[in-house]
Amino acid sequence: MPILTFKGKKPRISRGSYIAKQAVVIGDVTIGAHSSVWFNSVLRGDYNSILIGEKTNIQDSCVLHTDPNYKLVLRDNVTVGHGAVLHGCQIDSDVLIGMNSTILNGVKIGSWSVVAAGSVIRQGTIIKGSSLIAGVPAKVIGKIDDKLKEMIRESTISYLNLAKVYFEEKLLEKPS
Repeated sequence: MPILTFKGKKPRISRGSYIAKQAVVIGDVTIGAHSSVWFNSVLRGDYNSILIGEKTNIQDSCVLHTDPNYKLVLRDNVTVGHGAVLHGCQIDSDVLIGMNSTILNGVKIGSWSVVAAGSVIRQGTIIKGSSLIAGVPAKVIGKIDDKLKEMIRESTISYLNLAKVYFEEKLLEKPS
């Protein structure tokens, strides 16, 4: 698992996290306890910092990047679906980001929200919590109900458990 220092900044990864050997984590990146970064994902904290909270999962082939004026923040219990691109945005806790979504600089998404697969959220968009977001360009199309909240919870728990199984099979590593 390439954990690379950039301009003197080395990623800080909780020992309780799991990182795929094929993931790349560069520069000013902090990853909280029990989070997971899956195969072929790239987290580049070169222009600015990336902060990932606890129990957050970054699924296969995601790209997380920043700009000089836009750091990237993912709070706790965030699921980032396969192939998503997150660039200089801020995502509150308990959010599910669908596969192949793109979230651009300055976007802020409130807690208990779901971004539908394939959505593109334009730069600077502010989305209140408990929102269902979809489209290209994305817009709020509804509110989150208890069923969707349970889906967010289940996604977090599912990836916590799956990471442990992959670790036991020696397919994910815990940083030392």
